[in-house]
Amino acid sequence: MKFILINNEGPSKTVEIGRWTRVVVSAFLIGLPVSLAGLSYEFGMKKGVARAQAAEETLAAEEARERAEALADMAVEAERRLESMTLLLAELQSRVTRLDAVGMNLTQSAGLEPGEFNFDMAPALGGPLMTSQEDARELIPALEGELFALSTALDDREVQLDILSELIQGEQVKSDATPSGRPILSGWLSSRYGTRIDPFSGKKAWHEGVDFAGKAGADIVAVASGVVSWSGERYGYGKMVEVAHGDGVITRYAHNQENLVKVGDMVRRGDVVALMGNSGRSTGPHVHFEVHKNGRPVDPASYLRRTPN
Repeated sequence: MKFILINNEGPSKTVEIGRWTRVVVSAFLIGLPVSLAGLSYEFGMKKGVARAQAAEETLAAEEARERAEALADMAVEAERRLESMTLLLAELQSRVTRLDAVGMNLTQSAGLEPGEFNFDMAPALGGPLMTSQEDARELIPALEGELFALSTALDDREVQLDILSELIQGEQVKSDATPSGRPILSGWLSSRYGTRIDPFSGKKAWHEGVDFAGKAGADIVAVASGVVSWSGERYGYGKMVEVAHGDGVITRYAHNQENLVKVGDMVRRGDVVALMGNSGRSTGPHVHFEVHKNGRPVDPASYLRRTPN
């Protein structure tokens, strides 16, 4: 094979390549790409293996992380459940204490035989002994169920006791709200209900209440439980307190030196509502006491003769 080399500045040259030279050149030209391909393949294989190993390591690390997170979540959930059970137990204990108090009150109010219900002693309890931590772990769901069942049972008992308490106490409240006794702790009856001689005009006049004389500043007490419906000045009465007792019954305490309650206050029988005075149309320290039923004044005498419960 001949090659002609052209030279622009001189004569051209002819180069002749022999057969063995051609074989060597051909082998080089063919072997080079093959060698490059082989090297590329070997490099790719190694890189692929490295990638696979890296992927396996990454997957293993991810699985380890997920297991750690799962264990952490289980620990948090266990702690949450324990905290929930602890709070529920504390709530149940406080409710049991309340039920004990209600039960004691109802026992006394209902006049039950002593010892029939003993709310001072804890109830008798029993149960199997846990032998292992595994048994304890298996018991947690059942224990939670028992706690919630107990909570539901306590709800029912509370409703029943509340209803019973209202029924029993309702009778007591009704009794407390009925006027009885005198509105003073010391003093004397100075004027009765009905027709009398008016101390200012000297003529006959109707007296809608009774008067109790005493020392200025002496206590004036409510004769029944109720709600203060008036506390202030009122024409003719001076400083007056009015208490509503329900069922259309009100009581009035007038000519006071000072009122000690305000409108909306709850008072019980025997509470001091005012101090005896001489305000309004009055000739001296006393309390003018009235009882009204359904908007009409009635003789307080029948209420004064009653003995407070």
